[in-house]
Amino acid sequence: MAPTLQPADTSSAAAQLDALLHAAAVAPLDSTGWIRVTGSDRVRWLNGMVTNNIQTLAPGEGCYNFVLNAQGRIQGDVTAFPLEDSIFLETSRSQLPALLAHLDRFIIMDDVELADISDSRHGLLIAGPNALRTVQELGGASCSSPPPATPLSAGLNLKQTAYRGAPVDLIRAYSPLVPCFEVWADPGTIAQIGAELAAIPTAIPQALEALRILSGTPRYATDIRNTDTAHDLPQETAQTRALHFTKGCYLGQEIVERIHSRGAVHRTFHGFQLTGALPTPGTAITGESFDRPVGEFTSVAAIPLPSGPIQLALGYVRREALDRNLPLEYPGGIATPIALPYAIP
Repeated sequence: MAPTLQPADTSSAAAQLDALLHAAAVAPLDSTGWIRVTGSDRVRWLNGMVTNNIQTLAPGEGCYNFVLNAQGRIQGDVTAFPLEDSIFLETSRSQLPALLAHLDRFIIMDDVELADISDSRHGLLIAGPNALRTVQELGGASCSSPPPATPLSAGLNLKQTAYRGAPVDLIRAYSPLVPCFEVWADPGTIAQIGAELAAIPTAIPQALEALRILSGTPRYATDIRNTDTAHDLPQETAQTRALHFTKGCYLGQEIVERIHSRGAVHRTFHGFQLTGALPTPGTAITGESFDRPVGEFTSVAAIPLPSGPIQLALGYVRREALDRNLPLEYPGGIATPIALPYAIP
């Protein structure tokens, strides 16, 4: 049963983005997948499979991780939430088959079981400056006692609480630009929550993609690549939130530590403001005095901000070009490196 949400109007992406940036909007989380890890060895085993520190997390605390192979190539990304009796791994549904196969290969003599529980969990995103207040007022009062603001005030957190007596998981998600919450429950409960939030705009994918690019958040298989022609190393992604350098051994650690000990990578993930024709992902970036491209775009969007439209891109660029503050170009325009998240007026 799908949530009862306000019908999406594809002509109003600008209004929906405005709601995301200055009020609140909702969206179904249909493309999100979940893996449940159980067994007495789950914490030790998972800590040896991902790039962040699982062992120090209290129940409900979360952390973002890369999953690597022995060569240090990124095989996927997951957000891990240890609970009392299991660990929930949140990722995209498109990653599930490959991630499950990869992780399962390394369960040898461990008491660990993996289960795809995506079909049993329906989710709703509530995002924007008013998102926390919206969450706290669900059901006509605070969602639980103590109110969600207490455990969900900062960082990644999952709180198991209730909505009108039905169990729900409430997540404070990573979002450097505006607060974002996820509510996960059975289909009927999510439908009730959707009906209660029917007056709030529903954000279509174009508006959510604009928010992602404004936030400067890479997406696996789009901005974080693992193909025969492009594979991005963990430090190149600039996602230091996924890495822990003192936790001990894990799969692919040797490559990560080698890069860390050298102190830098030759290229890095970055944001760009574009002037000129809107390029397509994969377009090369060139720089004065370089005889070959210095980078490429991975995500590109024309973003209808209330203050006026802008063109932004995410991609990779050689650090030398950034350090030398050289003019950067692409066929049909100029790419100005900028810090993200974007400063919203």
